[in-house]
Amino acid sequence: MKNILIPTDFSDNAWNAIFFALKLYWDVECTFEILHVYEVSASQIKGARDSQKAGKLYENLALESEKGLSAILDYLDKNHNNPKHTFNTITASDHLQGAIKELLFEKTRHMIVMGTKGATGAKEVFMGSNTVNVIKAIRNCSIVAVPEEFNFQKLEKVVFPTDFNRFYYRFELLPLEELGIAWDTTIHVFHVAEEVELKEKQNSNREILKERLKQLKIIFCERNTQTTIAETIVEFSMEIKADMVVLIHYQHTFLEQLTQELVVKKIGFHTTVPLLVLPELS
Repeated sequence: MKNILIPTDFSDNAWNAIFFALKLYWDVECTFEILHVYEVSASQIKGARDSQKAGKLYENLALESEKGLSAILDYLDKNHNNPKHTFNTITASDHLQGAIKELLFEKTRHMIVMGTKGATGAKEVFMGSNTVNVIKAIRNCSIVAVPEEFNFQKLEKVVFPTDFNRFYYRFELLPLEELGIAWDTTIHVFHVAEEVELKEKQNSNREILKERLKQLKIIFCERNTQTTIAETIVEFSMEIKADMVVLIHYQHTFLEQLTQELVVKKIGFHTTVPLLVLPELS
């Protein structure tokens, strides 16, 4: 049984994330937990003036949260017919990262699925930065960021970027392995670097990675970076019409070392396919 956490703000993007999760795990027994977090701003508290009004403010927000979650459950009950899937709802007064950390402390969640708004102008607003902030803050659970207009049909091709400088533990790759087996996915192990010729250590790690993913179909690809690492990954993903990009979010990733850019953030902003971020084994 998988426990899948899906934060929602009741937007179209959040609905798309729900539909994505239901399709991704269609043949898997899952409990989907729909989470809505409401946070009272300092200005709202100040405007309430006294404790009684502040209490009423919290009460109203809680009722609106529960009402929205009930509407989601009603819709899924009427329109989603899959005996393998069950649903729970959670409402919390907190900031999103704090609420998710608390839930992960309480019990295991196998995946967090979030909708994204993508780039908006020069500031590149990414779901109000919520998704990026969650990716940066949560290091013990896999996270999928789903672009707002992505219509998921199948997990046929996945891009897994690496420079082969790091040893990959099998436990870190399990979410990718499980999804790959379930969907008969082809994993495009994408070596992207300023210098693509492998050294001894890299060749050794390449063989270890090949062994780790031996149950999956693997294609090894490589490319020199012409612009930034992130842009190269996105361009390659678009070329092969990938269904997902997968990164492991370990400290000081090779991407950050090479380009001095926050790669998870950059990929999240610009990719038109879902981004799966796997936690580092610690």
